[in-house]
Amino acid sequence: MLAAKAGAAFISPFVGRLDDIGQDGMQLIADTVQIYRNYSFATEVLVASVRHPVHVLQAAKLGAHVATMPAATIRAMFKHPLTDRGLDAFLADWAKTGQTIL
Repeated sequence: MLAAKAGAAFISPFVGRLDDIGQDGMQLIADTVQIYRNYSFATEVLVASVRHPVHVLQAAKLGAHVATMPAATIRAMFKHPLTDRGLDAFLADWAKTGQTIL
């Protein structure tokens, strides 16, 4: 709240680091977003140290404005075992048709 009252454009809680020490980093995001909405602060919440796609989903659902993450986390957002299996099955079925994929 102090940063918002001082006019900060962003605050940047490091959720992954909080998780590393046994605290719930995403609960801090939930509390902060709620407080900022309650008081109509313009300060945006930048979720830092995002470690996995679940953090991204939770941050978006909570209303965070920005997130920073390593490239591996971004790549992981595109991967899902069911999607991979479905794509493999589709490609196998397509190959049986004798057609080529453009």
